Amino acid sequence: EMAAPAAETVFSKAHDDYGTATPPELAEVNVGSDDGVSESEAVQAGLSRLEAKNVHWYSYLLTVDFWVLIAIGQVLSLCITGTNTFTTFLANLGTNIPAFQTLFNYVLLSLVYVPLSLYWHGPQKYLAVVWRDGWKYFILSFIDVEGNYFTVLAYRYTNILSAQLLNFWSIVCVVAISLALLRVRYKLAQYAGIVICCGGMGLLLASDHMTGVNGGPGANMLKGDLFGLLGASLYGVSNVFEEWFVSKRPMYEVLSFLGVFGVLINGVQAAIFDRESFQTAVWTPDVGGYLVGYTLALFIFYSLAPLMLRMGSAAFFDISLLTANFWGVIIGTGVFGYTVHFLYPIAFVLIVVGLVVYFLAGSVLGDSKKPWLGDSQADGVAGFGTAKLKALNVARKQKLAGQAQGQA
Repeated sequence: EMAAPAAETVFSKAHDDYGTATPPELAEVNVGSDDGVSESEAVQAGLSRLEAKNVHWYSYLLTVDFWVLIAIGQVLSLCITGTNTFTTFLANLGTNIPAFQTLFNYVLLSLVYVPLSLYWHGPQKYLAVVWRDGWKYFILSFIDVEGNYFTVLAYRYTNILSAQLLNFWSIVCVVAISLALLRVRYKLAQYAGIVICCGGMGLLLASDHMTGVNGGPGANMLKGDLFGLLGASLYGVSNVFEEWFVSKRPMYEVLSFLGVFGVLINGVQAAIFDRESFQTAVWTPDVGGYLVGYTLALFIFYSLAPLMLRMGSAAFFDISLLTANFWGVIIGTGVFGYTVHFLYPIAFVLIVVGLVVYFLAGSVLGDSKKPWLGDSQADGVAGFGTAKLKALNVARKQKLAGQAQGQA
């Protein structure tokens, strides 16, 4: 790469072919110097400094990133619990419109993130992204919409226990796809963490079965299980694909296209499959309130998910969401009169232990350094939560420290 001119911020342009402007909060890392330092050299120097630290097996657990990831994971789990709760409220009132109610989330994503993308990119460059990568974003949105649709559809035909068991399959898909396509190589501690988290989820399902809250026999178990398997597979593919996208492109851009294409795909699907349900649905002020709550919870989920995929990975994202069952029962005790089985707290602790074990790999970067971006993360965007931004921040501090020593 050409060396950055003196006193010029290396983030004046995002690392892409469109000349996309970078938000000002990311444009504060200046590693330019009188002798010229390229962004690639600065990143490589920063990564080398980070990875050369004398780290212990527990080092990542002492970083702010780890605790932020844990917190985001639980917020996402609560969002899932919120969407499930509002969907139950709607169903209890006789309003069962799964595709239509999700449409509002994609509309809100479009209203928020398309203007942001147009502001930072400019219309011409945004259209250039559409022309070059629009088809990729369409595929991502299609997989996301269908994953939602088939998972909800599975609950119509099978029981809750069976549908939740199938969610494990999404973790298997994420690990397999990441290994095969993205060259991710998991360490023994990461496999152990995944297994421990799944064991905690197994305890949750076992307690549901013992207390009889698994929904009993389904209307068509085989049909429901096949829909659930398809939905879980699509979720796994979608999560890996989105992790790949947000490591390369700005988060607001990814979310804007998820919104726009989601509106188109979900709108057509709702018009075809929800037409009869829409006509027979009950429409009251309560229904409107539940739809608003559902949409806001899902919007928060979609907005935070890319950050977690950047700082962590699709695998950590999926196992973090296993605590949603626990939060569902906790909230359900006050809303639906559920009782907390003694295995629930044990299961929750086991899942959290699994999340901790996952990062006992002795790296201060965790999963934020993506193997498909190259050793110096040259193919990635320098955005919030990325290893590239962390490396550039280190390079900046090192440069400032050198300047201070030179002036002393």
